[in-house]
Amino acid sequence: MDWLEFLKQLTDPKSIIEYGGLALLLFVVFAETGLMIGFFLPGDSLMFISGLICRTRPELLDVHIAVLLSSIMAAAVLGNMAGYWFGYRVGPALFKRNDSLIFKKRYLDVTQDFYTRYGGRALIMGRFMPIVRTFAPILAGVIRVNFARFMFYNVVGAIAWVGSLGLAGYFLGKIAWVENNIGYIVLFLIVVTLIPIVITWRKEKKRIRENEPKTGS
Repeated sequence: MDWLEFLKQLTDPKSIIEYGGLALLLFVVFAETGLMIGFFLPGDSLMFISGLICRTRPELLDVHIAVLLSSIMAAAVLGNMAGYWFGYRVGPALFKRNDSLIFKKRYLDVTQDFYTRYGGRALIMGRFMPIVRTFAPILAGVIRVNFARFMFYNVVGAIAWVGSLGLAGYFLGKIAWVENNIGYIVLFLIVVTLIPIVITWRKEKKRIRENEPKTGS
């Protein structure tokens, strides 16, 4: 399988599990929450699908649901720790970095606006929001959030995120309609989790426009 095909597989939660099993699942969770390049990975839908497949396709995920969820929580916690230490080491220089194919400064701006509004709770709420869950721990490291405080929100966020979505997939997996309409459910999760990102981004753009100096005619 070439790299393009592999990256395509990484954006499909069901393919991640079918292709790489538990090991690839844990790597994707770690990457999305700990590596700056992981923002495009399907975190929320992956949590739901992993719980569902654990119940309906044991040949793909032959582990007890408790083991599955605790393993994913550990990967999510470690991922955030990696993101925190990256931000801690890089510091404010990250905000001066030029846009590239992968990195866009607006991702940090949106995350910073979200963090300014909610403080440490952004690390919990941001778990359920694409982009924010990738950049929130990095930003926490940049602004040197107390590590013990960071770890509290990190662990609570991981438990809430993985537990809620993973268990929802597991218990709803016994419903035939759910299993037969995974594609629609994944699409629904993507749309729902993107809504707060779009709202925050639009507010940030409005704030920037309002703060721009007015030029006289």
